Amino acid sequence: MKELTHWINGKHVKGKSGRFADVYNPATGEVQARVPLASKDELDAAVASAAEAQPKWAATNPQRRARVIMEFVRLLNRDMEKLAEALSREHGKTIPDAKGDVQRGLEVMEYCIGAPQLLKGEFTDSAGPGIDMYSMRQALGVVAGITPFNFPAMIPMWKMGPALSCGNAFILKPSERDPSVPLMLAELMQEAGLPDGVLQVINGDKESVDAILDNPTVQAIGFVGSTPIAEYIYGRGCSNGKRVQCFGGAKNHMIVMPDADMDQAADALVGAGYGAAGERCMAISVAVPVGDETADRLIDKLVPRIEKLKVAPYTAGNDVDYGPVVTAQARDRIVSLVNSGLEQGAKLVVDGRDFKLQGYESGYFVGPHLFDHVTRDMDIYRQEIFGPVLSTVRAKSYEEALGLAMDHEYGNGTAIFTRDGDTARDFASRINIGMVGINVPIPVPLAYHTFGGWKKSGFGDLNQHGPDAFRFYTRTKTVTSRWPSGLKEGGEFHFKAMD
Repeated sequence: MKELTHWINGKHVKGKSGRFADVYNPATGEVQARVPLASKDELDAAVASAAEAQPKWAATNPQRRARVIMEFVRLLNRDMEKLAEALSREHGKTIPDAKGDVQRGLEVMEYCIGAPQLLKGEFTDSAGPGIDMYSMRQALGVVAGITPFNFPAMIPMWKMGPALSCGNAFILKPSERDPSVPLMLAELMQEAGLPDGVLQVINGDKESVDAILDNPTVQAIGFVGSTPIAEYIYGRGCSNGKRVQCFGGAKNHMIVMPDADMDQAADALVGAGYGAAGERCMAISVAVPVGDETADRLIDKLVPRIEKLKVAPYTAGNDVDYGPVVTAQARDRIVSLVNSGLEQGAKLVVDGRDFKLQGYESGYFVGPHLFDHVTRDMDIYRQEIFGPVLSTVRAKSYEEALGLAMDHEYGNGTAIFTRDGDTARDFASRINIGMVGINVPIPVPLAYHTFGGWKKSGFGDLNQHGPDAFRFYTRTKTVTSRWPSGLKEGGEFHFKAMD
């Protein structure tokens, strides 16, 4: 049995707690490795080592730090195939989807190469008689990221890239369900030239999370996961005086207007609803066609597309549409929610409950499901299913459709499909949701904009990546200076260039 490690002070370190979690192959249900679960003492020791390494890293000029990130990007491209295969083996994603996971993290790292520009402060000369004022952005110190299973490459890079670029040391607590890729990222960071101790990867469970929340050296925490855990981390972290950003669950609506291109809308819904087995916070899980005629046309377009989906392990080729969900518990919860939808009166148009894959009967595969005539009081509408289940909620008007999305407790992402510019502009202006797509089903911003939801999908004042990340991982210091007037005699004529 393969035994994974922590990454501490630039090397793999075996766990000392004696506690382990099994790492499964979701396609077969077999245990393929075990990962150590750190104790509070192990976490605190890793933080202490990071605190020792951080001042020298912060004192390294931003351009040199950016060179490390630049080399890391090169190494990511070099090892793309290896990273994608390891990710698919533990998570279950298809290889193209796994490469996308790495790629979207890589794009944030590319943005971080511009840290010298992003970290520039402000300056005012002659603010008063002989007085100059300037501000500078400085690193917080030791910061931490607690990241989820569904994007084991992308989200760790969304957190550690800006944090490290700003001169912080970073403690990464990845999901114990698929921990290999985060460890591989740490190896690549060391190969790129990151000093030992500046990045620590500590595998663990709630004990490690609580240790991060309570450790007085940790200045800031970024989290992505479910809303209940986001609320817990945000509350406990803030009460301990830390800067905290937490991103939680989602129930993303896609409104389909009568004038929409139905083929385009159906293709978008299938990709956004069933890709990655629905295990992503930006998945479209609710289709909202406006008018019964629109709904009927949409359902007619969706059914044959959904029935043709290829569900299989990543090893079955690049034409696989999606693979298994991550655990048996996740599979069972999805099926339970599907059953609740039937019991509460929804119409199951495509039923994937009996899906079985020959040779992989012990895997965590879930067939695609499509519901129609879902209402807002049903569990399948209120809860985040995090599986390959698309619910159709029919709206009589645009205003009713808009209200559905606005009234839901989650506000991560949303989309509208229409040919009408006035409707699209009104929707983008009025909707109380953080990320909006217009004829774009999954509106994940590019790396130089910020990613974040509203309502119970996001907690904290600043979003992930983009300019907000550099604000989150730095604090501003403002200096007011006065110098005696008069010119200094003599001068230096030698300009020493940077080595």
